[in-house]
Amino acid sequence: MFKDENTSVPVEEGETYDVTIQDIARLGDGIARIEGFVVFVPNTSVGDEVRIKVERVLPKFAFASIVE
Repeated sequence: MFKDENTSVPVEEGETYDVTIQDIARLGDGIARIEGFVVFVPNTSVGDEVRIKVERVLPKFAFASIVE
């Protein structure tokens, strides 16, 4: 595990969040932001309001999937 005292990541792997897709990434994934932190959500469109589950968290962004 790495230790980074300067950066606080506002999401946790395995947690669910309600988000609105704000943008589309170059590869087509939707982009949501949680406290400014970028979360990529595949199979979404701008304006979608979805519940997501965070699958992987990296220092500058995270990947999530839609919770059905």
